[in-house]
Amino acid sequence: MTRWLVAMSGGVDSSVAAALLARAGHEVVGVTMDLGQGTRDDSLPVLGKRCCGLPDAEDAREVARALGIRHYTANYRERFRESVIEPFVADYAAGRTPIPCVACNRVLKFDLLLRRAEALGACGVATGHYARIAPLPGDGQLGLYRPRDLAKDQTYFLFDVPRETLQRVAFPLGELEKHEVRALARELGLATAEKPESQGICFVPDGDVRGALERLAPERIRRPGPIETRDGQVLGEHRGATGYTPGQRRGLGLSGGPWYVAEVDPAANRLVVAREPELLAREARIERALWHDGAPPDAPVRAAVRYRHRTVSAHVLPDGDDRATLVFDEPVWAPAPGQAAVVYDAADARVLGGGWIAGG
Repeated sequence: MTRWLVAMSGGVDSSVAAALLARAGHEVVGVTMDLGQGTRDDSLPVLGKRCCGLPDAEDAREVARALGIRHYTANYRERFRESVIEPFVADYAAGRTPIPCVACNRVLKFDLLLRRAEALGACGVATGHYARIAPLPGDGQLGLYRPRDLAKDQTYFLFDVPRETLQRVAFPLGELEKHEVRALARELGLATAEKPESQGICFVPDGDVRGALERLAPERIRRPGPIETRDGQVLGEHRGATGYTPGQRRGLGLSGGPWYVAEVDPAANRLVVAREPELLAREARIERALWHDGAPPDAPVRAAVRYRHRTVSAHVLPDGDDRATLVFDEPVWAPAPGQAAVVYDAADARVLGGGWIAGG
């Protein structure tokens, strides 16, 4: 019998992940990370869309009782604040567009929880992500692949989990579609079977990034400044450049549009806007690159510069140990500094790695 630690968020996906492992004969230990609201002063709103707080831990505990497995709640509020919330604010203040879910996966789920799994004598960590771990041709090592349900694919958020870590990770939902997961939860009578899905950033439950930033760092965001074209023509005024992202159209309040954010310049507290054709890019520079095979791929690949963006054919041009330029065979929309460029194989199935967009 193999023991697995399952990260139980209190949602239906992680509930079914735990159920599948238990049904397969494994010993399952459920752990819910109490992330609270991610701040010391609880400055974020309490809305129904939050996850990973104490109410969700109660849901997870009820599922664990139904499955007959052990369950623990672990307080990771401080680490969540340090590793996810504070970098989120700092990135936006620097004009970048962060992806906090990637940091949460890398630092909390697949580092801190892996250490807890080792302490509990478990072989690894399983989660409710929609992704697949499968053997690579030739060497028997495990690689990261897209799931069967491509509409729920979460591999974009997992690209920088190191390959050696993947050897101790399981994604039991990889071969299931979402409707099958719900049906299994109903069949097992799990309390989370009909629980609404949590989407977006867990600590921005209403989807209002600027509102969250105003609560977390009001001194950084409430500074009006100019909205300009690339040639310096002033078209209007913003309420604070922090929180905007390249490609954004809404919230500019400009006439004679459509205008899109082309650049966020926090040093000058200005937004640079442009017309749609100017935001189409043929390349993107990446930094802090991670390659699952140890080196950048030299064959044609597929790449995506934002979550749910369609992948396009591309080539990787290395520039030192952890930098590269992605050259796209067709234009991509508004690569944004701070977002991830995730690279897949030519079949668009296996994650080869990727990096963080530094510019065009």
